[in-house]
Amino acid sequence: MTPMTSSPSTTSPASAATRSYGSDPAQVYDVIPPADGAPAATGTVVVVHGGFWRKEYDREHALPEARALAAAGFHVAVAEYRRVGMPGGGVPGTLDDVRDLLASIASQSDLPHPLVLVGHSAGGHLVAWAAGQPWARERGIAGVVSLAGVVDLGAADRLHLGADATRDFVGSGPGTTAWTSADPMSVLPPKVPVRLVNGADDDTVPLGVADDYVARAQATGGDVTEQVVSGADHFAVIDPTAPAFATVLATVRSLTPPASR
Repeated sequence: MTPMTSSPSTTSPASAATRSYGSDPAQVYDVIPPADGAPAATGTVVVVHGGFWRKEYDREHALPEARALAAAGFHVAVAEYRRVGMPGGGVPGTLDDVRDLLASIASQSDLPHPLVLVGHSAGGHLVAWAAGQPWARERGIAGVVSLAGVVDLGAADRLHLGADATRDFVGSGPGTTAWTSADPMSVLPPKVPVRLVNGADDDTVPLGVADDYVARAQATGGDVTEQVVSGADHFAVIDPTAPAFATVLATVRSLTPPASR
């Protein structure tokens, strides 16, 4: 899972205000307002970083993506959460963090609804999982965008992605209660629209990881679509300088109502 270079830091960007949703130092999110002069956009984008759920990867590497979304006119909340190798990280703690994070963001009067969740890699798993929860619409979530997401834990396990990161995250293998509770495949159809954006050249989370999720979600009536971006690798979808990011931005905008003028 390179070339990300990040540490377990909880330092927020200089332009952001950090808010807590729990007592652990990792239970925080940074609020980045729309950039001055940015075109008007509706709603708040919640950015959930990846890193195979491990403590070595924190939200710092998601800041370019988050700032680009703010430059596009959105309010942005950059999420942190407890990860494997940290007290309380893994299942169920990380999932509890996602639930509590979204409850906190939804309650903030200065963060307008609707919410659109944008998650990359392991973060793509977390937002797809959230899309299947019964409280998704109650939190004001209009939809989620999974970028190269690990949306099928079984597929990830069979491919041994991230040196068996999935089993490290869950703490057990397929068929257990913990596994079922964490797998987006177990909460179909999703309660809100799910948009998958994947790079054709991704060798970190290969395209096939999404195949069964998309097929089963659509078969059960879910509003789920996948867009494959030619020439894009695992990180192009979070790189504002890469051509693939235009697809990401258009996908986010498609889930929010037009801004009032």
